[in-house]
Amino acid sequence: MSWILLTIYILNFLTIIAILFIERKKPVTAFSWILLLTFLPVVGFIFYPILGRNLRPNEKKSFRLKMEFDKLYNKRLHKEHLSSKNTIHKYNFEYEDLIKMNANAGNSIYSQDNEVAVFTRGRDKFTSLFKDIEEAKDSINMLYYIINNDKLGREIVKLLTRKAREGVEVRILYDHIGSISTPHKMFTALINAGGNVYRFSPVGLGTYTRINYRNHRKIVVIDGKIGYTGGMNIGDEYLGMHKRITPWRDTHLRITGSAVYALQERFLMDWSYASKNVNEQDSDELCRFFPVIQSKGSVGMQVLSSGPDINGEQIKRAYIKMINSAKESIFIQTPYFIPDDSFLEALKIAALSGVDIKVMLPGIPDRTLVYRATTSYIKDLLECGAKVSLYAGFLHSKMLLVDGKVASIGTANMDVRSFSSNFEINTFIYDKQLSSECSKIFEEDLGHSKLLTKESYHKRGLRIKLQEGLCRLLSPFL
Repeated sequence: MSWILLTIYILNFLTIIAILFIERKKPVTAFSWILLLTFLPVVGFIFYPILGRNLRPNEKKSFRLKMEFDKLYNKRLHKEHLSSKNTIHKYNFEYEDLIKMNANAGNSIYSQDNEVAVFTRGRDKFTSLFKDIEEAKDSINMLYYIINNDKLGREIVKLLTRKAREGVEVRILYDHIGSISTPHKMFTALINAGGNVYRFSPVGLGTYTRINYRNHRKIVVIDGKIGYTGGMNIGDEYLGMHKRITPWRDTHLRITGSAVYALQERFLMDWSYASKNVNEQDSDELCRFFPVIQSKGSVGMQVLSSGPDINGEQIKRAYIKMINSAKESIFIQTPYFIPDDSFLEALKIAALSGVDIKVMLPGIPDRTLVYRATTSYIKDLLECGAKVSLYAGFLHSKMLLVDGKVASIGTANMDVRSFSSNFEINTFIYDKQLSSECSKIFEEDLGHSKLLTKESYHKRGLRIKLQEGLCRLLSPFL
């Protein structure tokens, strides 16, 4: 037994050397791993190969090939399928620098012919989604981080199975870890009816490092003309049926207009990676996924993706750009607030510049360890003058609203995992009317929230303070 422990200590020591001089991790992350490997060597020995290592050579190659393929796919789509569509390129000049940054860094097309419906209740979103699926004529492409094996999940799969039998092409892509409790046999009837179902980046004994890189996106595109994206997964909790956590508040969008092309493009790129069907980019049938869209909308939008296969943390950069542009107000809703130094410093600078910053977090957690890491950052916010409110329930909405003029709604949380490790997708909305609607939603949520003061925050017990300190230290692993 002693020689096993000695071997672990030696391997941990070599790992620490690698962290310091080879892997070049961010200082906070490196420090956290060094502490864990030093003081809990057995735990560190188990978890570092899974959560701590950068991608293994074969995974790096896989993601590099995905990135190269995505670029080729993006170029082909823009040249042959999107350039001839009715995408409008008239910039919203007040935020032209943000639009250009997203376009240059993330190949994000800007369009100004969109109609957008905002859902804050799961029942409203799924009622609309079921109706659109019922009316689908050609194709249904669906990507979710979580598709639960519950009443709602089975109802959607049942409807999709019927549509597949009617001749509609149905594709489902779901994250293996996010939907770990969902058996693949749940989709057997759909597959037998002609539907196609894949798990994104499935994890096995030989691919255990993939557990750290999850597809957190939520995308539905119907007939190439109607798109859905936002924070809602597929599960009964979004219908208020969670046994422990209620209410469950989230934000989701239904989009018609040229922005749907970007959602379709992102889905097809992820689909091609997961299904390994890289030849589809040469298929003439690809045109059918990008029909001409006749829209009477006027909302300016961009759709931006980020992930470990993309150089740079695109969504985080866009968040910081928005924060730096703020003159009057910044409203934030997020279930998990574990920012890196650059994001937190941008907020502090804005607060010190007189910008009214309001941050809304859940009052009821879904994951205790992550929640304690989140609440540890409340001190940083309060000390710089930001106002922090706790929603009376679980808040899963991811929204950033600046000056009541520009908003970002999507899948990315304000935390380091969303910024760097997860595959995420966000919309950036340049429209005063829709931003005003988002402001009203935020203000309405404030009516169901408790404002934290420095005094009330500092009254929390010693046990909670110790938990926060430990969880903040461990946040790179959460």
